[in-house]
Amino acid sequence: MAIIITDECINCGACEPECPNTAIYEGAEDWKYSDGTDLSGDIVLPNGNKANADEEQEPVSDEIYFIVTDKCTECVGFHEEPQCAAVCPVDCCVPDEDHVETEEELMEKQRFMHNE
Repeated sequence: MAIIITDECINCGACEPECPNTAIYEGAEDWKYSDGTDLSGDIVLPNGNKANADEEQEPVSDEIYFIVTDKCTECVGFHEEPQCAAVCPVDCCVPDEDHVETEEELMEKQRFMHNE
């Protein structure tokens, strides 16, 4: 499953540089699927959604750091555990029960974003 940042976030920013998928953004920041990935142009995500990887997307939150679910792999393919959760000083990076994915699905997403 993806990770979500709860509203207990203190906006310290410790999590953002740790994400190997560039899936974490500061509140109110526009984001792109192409940020930190090998994606470009029109894409079909592993979940079937269509997007343009180079188009700016609306922020998920205007107030706190947020994680883009479609880019989060819980660090599968990179690390043994989600790095955002490992460095968060207030433990607000938690599993997103609304987006449950198997390790195989997370690995597929990682390969999709990084052309492996």
